[in-house]
Amino acid sequence: MANPYLPLWEYIPDGEPRVFGDRVYVYGSHDRAGSDSFCDYVLKCWSASVDNLNDWVCHGDIFHVRADRDHPSDTPWTDDSCYLYAPDVVEKDGKYYLYAYIINSKGCVAVSDKPEGPFKLVSQYEYTIPDEICCNGWFIDPGVLVDDDGRTYIYCGFERSFMAEVNSDNMYEIIDGSCIEHFIPIELREEGGFTEKESLFFEAASMRKVGDTYYMIYSPKQGSRLAYATSDKPTGPFTYRGYIVDNGVDYPGGNDHGSIACIKGQWYIFYHRMTNGTIMSRRACVERIEILPDGTIPTVEMTSLGFEESLSPYRITPAEIACVLKDGNAMVTEKNVFERVVANITDGCVIGYKYFDFGEDFSSKTMEFSASVNGLGCDCRMHILIDSEDGEEIGVCTIGRDSGVVNTNVKNVTGRHAVYFKISTDYQGWTGEFFKGRNLFELKSFVFMK
Repeated sequence: MANPYLPLWEYIPDGEPRVFGDRVYVYGSHDRAGSDSFCDYVLKCWSASVDNLNDWVCHGDIFHVRADRDHPSDTPWTDDSCYLYAPDVVEKDGKYYLYAYIINSKGCVAVSDKPEGPFKLVSQYEYTIPDEICCNGWFIDPGVLVDDDGRTYIYCGFERSFMAEVNSDNMYEIIDGSCIEHFIPIELREEGGFTEKESLFFEAASMRKVGDTYYMIYSPKQGSRLAYATSDKPTGPFTYRGYIVDNGVDYPGGNDHGSIACIKGQWYIFYHRMTNGTIMSRRACVERIEILPDGTIPTVEMTSLGFEESLSPYRITPAEIACVLKDGNAMVTEKNVFERVVANITDGCVIGYKYFDFGEDFSSKTMEFSASVNGLGCDCRMHILIDSEDGEEIGVCTIGRDSGVVNTNVKNVTGRHAVYFKISTDYQGWTGEFFKGRNLFELKSFVFMK
């Protein structure tokens, strides 16, 4: 399954991956297409067999902070201003506990006999931590760890981090005196003759234990990244080790939130990407990673691969799985549940996909390329390149004023390559100055044919 790895109409950001038994579950926020705000008042759960990561099953709504046509609210103290953000789920003694971050209200813990829920309220958090630390009981972006010794810890924060131990007998009571502030440290910053304290932590705390090492995955001040720090204890101190992925590299970036999971011996980083020219309407993505013997995780690039090792150029590729959108205002946008396109394509835009395996066919010098487009009354050209935006040009496709399918012959290539489209308005001997800055067309899908 390519990125995004869930059905393309689904918007699940802040994904916390958990392997329970023979299935991997993703718990996240629930965004809406074209929304001008984050998240929704429901949480959903998706899962897949560890043996088939291309077949994801939706388990429906698992928790609510507002009544809808099918469910009552699970939280009687919330109102229409409350939304559910960034949850986490852990297993303890055969029960599954959901930790809910409720914007504008106190957070809570819910429980289920099944990892897919639905979850029933246990309690609001009970704590003696000062409200200025835990944001009046919101417990922002809770990341939870049940350690090997049965002790439970919660990690939270926005623009400042804190952690505490949870009473493992009830899973909602914060143990007095266990709070530790700034597990991701603050630093002193000199500016204008003044010294200020600045946290290196932004949000999105997620804890994982790998062997004897504790990995804190989080969003640092460079908010489009997922960074990590390690410790030999669940309470720290944590040492910054680097960042794993950046959703803003050659793509319209924004806040990121996710974590790592090992599925049948392969490690992955789960994260999200933005659509619709906003930092909302986020969709779940995943990349393969490697944890080296020294505990470091080399930074990985964003790709269109998802759980695949390579994509087939001979299958129709939805334009919306682009992992590169740069040098313009191009964006993925949803028109309806059946149609999402790359829109706002202007002169100079670059649209990229990583990676396709073209195979080893040496019998032909050329192959065909077709793209489905929505015309916007302009003439332009789409240059088809491999390996990079400045790589070898294997063909040029003329885009006309009308909607439909455009075709061209391109050089036959073999092996594994990234594919880039670079847009220009230099068409048939004229410079196209009139169309510079104008939306030229919308890209729906494309395919190569041998």
